[in-house]
Amino acid sequence: MQNISLPRMRTIKEAAAEIRAVDENTAVTEHHIRQLALTGVLPRVQAGKKMLINLDLLIEYLANPDANKFKANTTAVSDTGIRKIV
Repeated sequence: MQNISLPRMRTIKEAAAEIRAVDENTAVTEHHIRQLALTGVLPRVQAGKKMLINLDLLIEYLANPDANKFKANTTAVSDTGIRKIV
């Protein structure tokens, strides 16, 4: 059997809780993590209504937000459910 390395995928709430467990005084909020995913800075996977993010990529972003791979994706589609009234 081949060893497969799976990414540590978490919901926004779970990711914030894991960061809080390591640093109880963190300023990183669920809202900030959600905005990173919605703007395309962090890749996301939709699982029904839940948005999953890779916890390791989030930690890497927090350590080095200026890395080239963490640039906002201006073509990211917002999943807010709010549509423009024409």
